Amino acid sequence: MSLGTGIRLADLIAAICFVLALRGLTGPKTARYGNLLGAGGMTLAIAITFATNGLTHFLLIVGAMAIGTVIAVPAARLVKMTAMPQMVAAFNGVGGGAAALIALATFLRAPAGSLAVYEVVEVLLGVVIGCVSFSGSCIAFAKLQEIMTGRPITYPGQQVWNGIVGVAILGLGVTVCVSSFNWLVAIVLVLALAFGVAFVLPVGGADVPVLISLLNSFTGLAVAASGFVLHSVVLVVAGTLVGASGTLLTQMMSRAMGRSLPNILFSAFGSVITATGGAEGDTTRSVRSASAEDVAILLAYANKVIVVPGYGLAVAQAQHTIRELADLLESRGVQVIYAIHPVAGRMPGHMNVLLAEANVPYEQLKEMDEANPEFQSADVALVVGANDVVNPAAKNNPDSPIYGMPILAVDEARNIVFMKRSMRPGFAGIDNELLFDPKTTLLFGDAKDSLTKVVAAIKAL
Repeated sequence: MSLGTGIRLADLIAAICFVLALRGLTGPKTARYGNLLGAGGMTLAIAITFATNGLTHFLLIVGAMAIGTVIAVPAARLVKMTAMPQMVAAFNGVGGGAAALIALATFLRAPAGSLAVYEVVEVLLGVVIGCVSFSGSCIAFAKLQEIMTGRPITYPGQQVWNGIVGVAILGLGVTVCVSSFNWLVAIVLVLALAFGVAFVLPVGGADVPVLISLLNSFTGLAVAASGFVLHSVVLVVAGTLVGASGTLLTQMMSRAMGRSLPNILFSAFGSVITATGGAEGDTTRSVRSASAEDVAILLAYANKVIVVPGYGLAVAQAQHTIRELADLLESRGVQVIYAIHPVAGRMPGHMNVLLAEANVPYEQLKEMDEANPEFQSADVALVVGANDVVNPAAKNNPDSPIYGMPILAVDEARNIVFMKRSMRPGFAGIDNELLFDPKTTLLFGDAKDSLTKVVAAIKAL
């Protein structure tokens, strides 16, 4: 078998690995194997690259890979679950930037006028989409890391500015295609970076999970465009899979929020969003609070408990404690399941990853559509750190900014225990009417500390 035939066969095997990896990532039980398959496919793709004839700068490539490994491995292993969305945004941005640089380098190395129009279009798509993904991911990272405000940032004439930049990118792109003014690509690159920043600034913190998914699809498309530029089948397949799956995930998350994608991305344009609740929420109405011992009795003598995790669970690093509580309840004959909202947390699948770290059985994880019918027969709904995804205003208040968003039907449970640090509103900045429901009992404090006290109290019964 010739080297060329071997490379094409390896390309096919790597592509199959990527497809099977994506299939494995559709469920928590097979996600680990999907991840390993994807890593195996990428390892094979790297080997294919080194086997390709004409590869130069071997030592520089190996040196760059070594530097990347030294940075990436500790970053991935040491990252806290609360910072996982930031890491995803950062890695996603790096991928988009790399795709843009590859397309740009290929264009600059080619003699002026030597590339066909379709090849120039491929380069421009790689540069524009990659730069938008890079700069947009940087702003998303800054919002998530609280380096800048997570609230929508708007300014007068925002729509006009974005329109001008978009038209300028299109016009310059057409000029590059029909002329030999290669230097115009540098201006396109700068404008694409600016457009990425302007694109993300109006997106508020509550919509960041959708934004991360969309930027991920952008990076995939940029990689696919770079694959066409380099005539790499593996890059085209991998980029197309990421772009398509990211787009589908974005649409699914938009539906989970009961909003269209344009509404999520552009609803803050030209307006300043203000919260309906204060920094500490509504302090004019009374709520019912309880001690850890009271909550322990309620849980210990229940028949069915549904745990609703949210970002507060990740902040408190309480996933192992909630698993300990669930095991303790199950030893007393209590049925325990977990209700997972698609946009709970700050990135797609955040709660699934969090609970998987604590080895929560996959069978106990119920997605929203599967979990909602269970609440009517639940003795207790235990909400740990979630807020907007259980707010009845989404169903009952047409004036609420989250009206129409599908939520977990926590209000249908016989009893509700809400673990919160304070009465502070969630990402959407509005008060949660569930807190004032007569069936609701609040246990204030850090989630991990509160759960630890509840576990100790149940053991003492």
